[in-house]
Amino acid sequence: MQVQFNSNSSVMGTENVAERIEESVRGKLARFEDRLTRIEIHVRDENGPKHGADDKACTIEARPAGGRAIGVTEHADTVDAAARKAAGTMAQRLERHFGKSERHGHEPRPEKTL
Repeated sequence: MQVQFNSNSSVMGTENVAERIEESVRGKLARFEDRLTRIEIHVRDENGPKHGADDKACTIEARPAGGRAIGVTEHADTVDAAARKAAGTMAQRLERHFGKSERHGHEPRPEKTL
């Protein structure tokens, strides 16, 4: 599974932010690793140098093998908190996505006997 991290310049002020967030997201989504081809993480500060409640955002887009991309966005006071919330939401979405495909998998039709 490939992980791609993107951010705007105002978020990169702290050290190792990309490593911390990538490690956090990988840990939360580890159980889906063999079913995903790529994860994209986008973090941003939505109002730049101004401060405000929940002004940091994290968007995570997961690409299941052979399926359409699934995306979530969460907001928080820090990028780390936003990433944790987004990873949790993504884990729930992937659980539903993969759970549905497993539940709706069809068994071979039994042979008819008369």
